[in-house]
Amino acid sequence: MSNHHPPKLPLRFFRWFCHPDYREDIEGDLVERFKGKAKERGAKRASWFFAVEVLKLFRPSLMKNFIGQTQLNNYGMFRNYFKIAWRNMIRQKMYSAIKVGGLSIGIAACLLIAVFIHYELSYDQQYPDKNRIYRVIAEYNVSFGSGHFFSSYFQHPFARTIQEEFPEIEKAGRVNQSSLFGAGGNQIRPAGAKQNTYEEHVAYFDQQLLEILQPKMVEGSVTSALAEPNSIVLSATKAKQFFPDGNAVGQTMIFNERADNPYIVGGVMEDFPQNSSMEFDILISLTDKEFWKGERTSWLNTNYPTYIKVKPGADIKALESKLSLITEKFHAQALADGGYATREEIINGLTYHLQPITDIHLNKGQLGEDAFFESGIGQVRLFGLIAVFILLLACVNFVNLSTAKSANRAKEIGLRKTLGSSKAHLVQQFLIESTLFSLLAFVAGTLLAWLSLPYLGELSGKNLTFPATAWWLFPALLLSAGFIGVLAGIYPSLYLSRFRPVAVLKGGVSKGAKNALLRNVLVVFQFTTAIAIITGTVVINSQMDYILTKPLGFDKEQVILLQGTNTLGDKTQALKNELIALSVVENVSVSDYLPVYGPDSKRNGDMVKVVGRGDDQGVSIQDWQVDEDYLGTMGMKLTRGRDFADAKGSNQNKAIINETLVRKLGLDDPIGQKINNGNEYEIIGVVEDFHFDTFAEEIQGVILHQGQDNYSVISVKANTDDVATLLASIETVWNKFAPGQPMRYDFMDARFDRMYEGVAQYGDILNCFSVLALVVACLGLFGLSAFMAEQRSKEISIRKVLGASVSRIFKMLTGNFLKLVLISFVLAVPIAWYFMQSWLDSFSYRIDMSWWYFGLAGVAVTVVALITVSSQALKVAHSNPVDSLRNE
Repeated sequence: MSNHHPPKLPLRFFRWFCHPDYREDIEGDLVERFKGKAKERGAKRASWFFAVEVLKLFRPSLMKNFIGQTQLNNYGMFRNYFKIAWRNMIRQKMYSAIKVGGLSIGIAACLLIAVFIHYELSYDQQYPDKNRIYRVIAEYNVSFGSGHFFSSYFQHPFARTIQEEFPEIEKAGRVNQSSLFGAGGNQIRPAGAKQNTYEEHVAYFDQQLLEILQPKMVEGSVTSALAEPNSIVLSATKAKQFFPDGNAVGQTMIFNERADNPYIVGGVMEDFPQNSSMEFDILISLTDKEFWKGERTSWLNTNYPTYIKVKPGADIKALESKLSLITEKFHAQALADGGYATREEIINGLTYHLQPITDIHLNKGQLGEDAFFESGIGQVRLFGLIAVFILLLACVNFVNLSTAKSANRAKEIGLRKTLGSSKAHLVQQFLIESTLFSLLAFVAGTLLAWLSLPYLGELSGKNLTFPATAWWLFPALLLSAGFIGVLAGIYPSLYLSRFRPVAVLKGGVSKGAKNALLRNVLVVFQFTTAIAIITGTVVINSQMDYILTKPLGFDKEQVILLQGTNTLGDKTQALKNELIALSVVENVSVSDYLPVYGPDSKRNGDMVKVVGRGDDQGVSIQDWQVDEDYLGTMGMKLTRGRDFADAKGSNQNKAIINETLVRKLGLDDPIGQKINNGNEYEIIGVVEDFHFDTFAEEIQGVILHQGQDNYSVISVKANTDDVATLLASIETVWNKFAPGQPMRYDFMDARFDRMYEGVAQYGDILNCFSVLALVVACLGLFGLSAFMAEQRSKEISIRKVLGASVSRIFKMLTGNFLKLVLISFVLAVPIAWYFMQSWLDSFSYRIDMSWWYFGLAGVAVTVVALITVSSQALKVAHSNPVDSLRNE
């Protein structure tokens, strides 16, 4: 026996790569041949021979499975999957276009809504200590006012007192943005300039509030800019406008031609961003400011939204509870002394909340600042929900068309299974296909969203920007494409991979492919969603029509508002007299109190009692000072008594009240009765109720009485449609009294429309997305109808040969789809009714839900669906049966 042994290194190499199943047998042969060679030619030559033999055996068929080898195989498999997916896509161009097109629209809608929602959520995020800044909210459960209501307005000493009383509060500051006290619109100029500029975004600010918000300062210091009385802070834009050469700090500004009360610029700050609840360009210091004598210590009048900054780690819930001590020590007694309610009722009925500053924009509705007029969390949720539904509609198209066309893939699936492909591999293959569709749809959808965003920005009135350069955009889109691809493809992949090879080869799969139950359910889901969204759109548009056409109690047409007349001083009355002498002018009134909102429209809340009824609680009212021609100019109607204009010069301490106040005061015969809100008035007339707030709010009681203030608005009622001539005539008169000052004017009807601009924009956006939802749903329906027509072409040809008419075939192909739309309509009605009823409940004055809103949506969707299906049905109905039967 030979004692020679094979070389160790080649032997170890062989044992490393050889598959275990073959290793023992092959190694035995190698060793036997080595020993034979060693005996014949020596050990050295036998070792070389052994090494060569090992190298010859190093081939894939004998190798064990390495990790790299598996990956190499997977790459090949994936490559094959992509190739098959691409070929299928090219082969079925129309269905592929519907799949990609529907998904693209859904993705574009989602991206647009995501940008809109991101903008809404980004409000007030710029403050350095935003997590410690809160707005104080009072919740009233009392008998006066509206009974239960919220308010963000507090008394003059409130901010100072809570900072002194509660050590958790680091700073407390106030803002006053009421035009009643001079905030809002003002005529402003640098001291050396002659030309005034009208600026609307003016507010009074505490130095403390400036330090809480910490805006970035361009000039001056945030710790002292408003510390001095009569100091102001300008935004960078306004500073550049007034002082283009820079160095605004220390400059003098004149407001409304009041040279005796100048303001000194204490600082220049960067502009508040558009997504900020602070929409101010000019801040006037509240230091030592008292708008009326005794205000500094009064706990009765509430004119100041108050903000606090708490110390780090402060317990907010505990602080909210402790704020009630302010009611007990100060507020309750003041209200009780004012006759509003008993001290106990106020203590028990008033609670405080601290609202994070980042929460203000989205939750205005809580304070009666209606969310649908200003944006709000309700709008964000609704648009988010619509985005999800549109995307689901697109995914449903994908699922429907994939399962419908499954019979065409049956042979492929059967062959793959016969050749050893597992169910997991098939699922993998179809998910890769759906992800490929999703990737293409994301590319197209992103491009579509980017192109459409400027239009959405214009429609919403917001500065929306596409985050094209954001680092996270590409990874987010890639992950989203993968997720949507899996979401859309998971059911078709599971469905297709279930096919049994034997059934496929026998042709039994077509039976499963014709099972239309799931497709019908998904179509019903699509059209239920579309009908509900369209019904919502119809209701919102109807409510808008109602608001814009409802009798308002005043005539807003042909009324021109001349602004900035307070700078004319004692010449205002002379200007009014010359204007009323014009032939194109019917009436003229001077007043700041207008029944529409605007920067120069004042509101003055108050409480009033009937003189002689000592036990009565006060009634909440608006107290407006007007001139004797106010009712005539505004087109308001007297229902009882007389107008001021009927007895000019004899209206001292006389008042006209509206019908709501007559009702609330319980006056059967109001004429001659006396009322008191601090001043005593005799009622001389009752005016028909008129709307001066939005339709979300009930009409309040109003007292109109003559005042002596220097008003900033002249209302001119015209009697001509020739606007150009009218304005030219008015400007000629204006230039006589204010030479060098450009005439600034507005139209009352245009200002009224702007009050509801938010709702109109909301409706327009909803219109667009409802159309998109319908388009996506109809794309799917179009694909399905084309598929059904294709599948039944042989049957239809035979029917035609046997004498079936075109109309009969048309009914046969469209009837099922119309049934599905009818089922969708039945399901959509209660859903739409519930949501729209809730929305309408936010309006005090609103339309009633009517059957035709649902009917219109149902008919619209039915017509569009019928048109969609008809094109394919008519094509098949008019086709030559010979062509179809020849192909069979």
